[in-house]
Amino acid sequence: MNRNARIYIAGHTGLVGSALHRKLQAEGYTNLITRTHVDLDLMRQVEVETFFENERPEYVFLAAAKVGGIWANHSYPADFIYRNLAMQTNVIHAAWKTEVKGLLFLGSSCIYPRECPQPMKEEYLLTGPLEVTNEPYAVAKIAGVKMCEFYNRQYGTNFMAVMPTNLYGLNDNFDLETSHVLPALIRKFHLAKLAAQGNWEAIKKNESRFGRIPDDIRAALGLTADISQLPPRSPQVVLWGSGSPRREFLHVDDLAGACLFLMDNLSASGLQPRDLPNSIVNIGCGKDITIKDLALLIKEIVGFEGDMSFDATKPDGTPQKLLDISTVKALGWSPRISLRDGIKQTYEECLGHVHPC
Repeated sequence: MNRNARIYIAGHTGLVGSALHRKLQAEGYTNLITRTHVDLDLMRQVEVETFFENERPEYVFLAAAKVGGIWANHSYPADFIYRNLAMQTNVIHAAWKTEVKGLLFLGSSCIYPRECPQPMKEEYLLTGPLEVTNEPYAVAKIAGVKMCEFYNRQYGTNFMAVMPTNLYGLNDNFDLETSHVLPALIRKFHLAKLAAQGNWEAIKKNESRFGRIPDDIRAALGLTADISQLPPRSPQVVLWGSGSPRREFLHVDDLAGACLFLMDNLSASGLQPRDLPNSIVNIGCGKDITIKDLALLIKEIVGFEGDMSFDATKPDGTPQKLLDISTVKALGWSPRISLRDGIKQTYEECLGHVHPC
């Protein structure tokens, strides 16, 4: 991509979109196009098509999505499938109509079957039943993947989809009712540390910044309606499930680097998105970790010295999710940020020492 190319980042305020925005700016791209939801509702087809006709972006990074963990998917399944289908359909179709040179659609590793062979290859898509705890989101993302594939086939477009593993990093969501596992664990252990110290003022500020503390977590931490009256105690962190599922985690800045690398280098390598299995590329770090070991690592980094337990009555989700990243590695990309270093950086944001862009 030329440094002056008109590049639209859909969802630039979210975890992935903001990382893409930072990366593109750092690499000297000067003609970035962004819109907030107030300025452009991606669920409205007319608004999206008018925007594309007026702005004429040459490249599109489609990172806008409604996201959340197991609890959020279970509670709002209709929202997850409808909102994601509407946004991605409108953007992909408008990109074709206005002859965008390249589009990169951000999918998710949850598109692969629940009992998928490990590590998961791109060609395993649609070879078995999905994990029920995130099925609405997965179905929507699969539709986006197939739209890219079929538009490439019918119209000769240059649309690709990347399947990132579990992401975390700057601008992450720490709301305990909608967040994914890693930021949720960071916040839980941090709150437990504050409770053990009797630092009620800091707990109040944390709740004001990141959202209310659910009742079950308040109970485990020993927090009542008037937390300022409680003496220091020995709180515990209670985590969902058994702790045995294995997950892979990638820092979002590494993902942003991979996306820019692919948009810049895929065509130069002699490949086109339509030459790839399902027009998709997996992006991960190639290593996984149990949720229990992840929790112990975060516990150490945060500095919480109290107890930790698991509630096995809560769902675990897919037993293992590890991506095969041989395709992207063969093209010349590899991740750079270690899990420990990435968690430390993310915790700094939770403490307020890092300010999101």
